[in-house]
Amino acid sequence: MGDGMLEKISQAQQGDAAALAVLLREHYPFLYKYLIKATLDPLLAEEIAQDTIVRCMEKIRTYNGSSAFSSWLITIASRLYIDRKRRWKREAKWQQEQAQEQGIRRVRWRFESRNLEWSDVLDALSRLSSAQRMAVLLKHYYGYGYDEIGEMLEIPSGTVKSRVAAGLAHLRKELNEDEV
Repeated sequence: MGDGMLEKISQAQQGDAAALAVLLREHYPFLYKYLIKATLDPLLAEEIAQDTIVRCMEKIRTYNGSSAFSSWLITIASRLYIDRKRRWKREAKWQQEQAQEQGIRRVRWRFESRNLEWSDVLDALSRLSSAQRMAVLLKHYYGYGYDEIGEMLEIPSGTVKSRVAAGLAHLRKELNEDEV
């Protein structure tokens, strides 16, 4: 790092906005090129580069010179990108959970509209194999035909019929109901 660079860093750390602007302008192309390679997405790279610049402006006083200034910027950018990816993963998981909850509410309503106690039905359904549970739900609570279910699950419609029949027999026994 040249003396001019050290001087700009020192001035920026003491609150010299012009020195900080020059410093960031000089490092921006390097930072952006790194982020393009890291994200493979020019728009995201631009966004994270901007966030990195803001974070650098907020944290310039904490830069201690133990690594090159460019390395410090890359560290900030990398952490912002990793945090962003974690947030996306959490958001995707949350959206998936919301969709699942909505599906469960629909199934629960169908059961309750038949005057069955949801907890009992859920317990009984949980004791079916997942293959039988899916076949029963798709047939009797979502209204698909045997052929459609066969295509969905990539199995013959005859297999769907036997899974539905076995699942219903099990549910009837569990719930002591004549009809589920």
